[in-house]
Amino acid sequence: MFDYFLDLNPIAQATIATLFTWGMTALGAALVFATRGFHQRFMDSMLGFAGGVMIAASFWSLLSPALEKAEGGPLPAWAPAAIGFLLGGVFLWASDKLLPHLHPGLAMDEAEGINPDRKRRSTLLVLAITLHNIPEGLAVGVAFGAIAADLPTASLGGAIALALGIGIQNFPEGLAVSMPLRREGMSRGKSFAYGQASGVVEPIAGIIGALAVTIMQPLLPYALSFAAGAMIFVVAEEVIPGSQENGNTDLASMSIMFGFTIMMILDVALG
Repeated sequence: MFDYFLDLNPIAQATIATLFTWGMTALGAALVFATRGFHQRFMDSMLGFAGGVMIAASFWSLLSPALEKAEGGPLPAWAPAAIGFLLGGVFLWASDKLLPHLHPGLAMDEAEGINPDRKRRSTLLVLAITLHNIPEGLAVGVAFGAIAADLPTASLGGAIALALGIGIQNFPEGLAVSMPLRREGMSRGKSFAYGQASGVVEPIAGIIGALAVTIMQPLLPYALSFAAGAMIFVVAEEVIPGSQENGNTDLASMSIMFGFTIMMILDVALG
């Protein structure tokens, strides 16, 4: 089975990898069938772990290959990486201001975006996690697309490690949508459906990312660093603050360290 995966082109590999990350979101959401809830300390530790994974992935799997690909180009190597990184953050900032959404754990009057009061709470929760999943799917897509560019630091093992790391951190995101909806009285089936729906965008973004860098390889350093900037914005704006807002600061901080370490080991060992 794995040999079959190795023989696929980067676009097909990215599709399968992002279907896996979506599946991990669905697996987290499916816990709504097995339990009535989790202790807040567990949720904060999982959120911190997710932040650590995303920080590590941003450098080891995205920024480092972007800097390498930009070497020898018309601009200094740091320029495409810096431009793409900042554009990724600006894209997520603009999306955050425009797309109506509600972060898990907040009241309806704290919803963001344009006219959020016209949407149901369930829809707003899904849209919030979907915002996170766009850069994650894009990151997996461009990581597999980078293999076609023959970058020494862009290995199949590193791309698989990125998909594994993002899949791991998607697990609590599905749970973060389904469990609050269940507590508010929604049926388990509907809570699960909304929770897993937040991951649908990842295969779409992954295919777009892989296609873009495969067809237009000069865009590769910009695409890699764009995905990194978008993920760092999510971590700084939502993941880390959300993991520490309930008072579990030490636990969340150590979970961030642990997540970073696991992702670094996966990337280096598999890469």
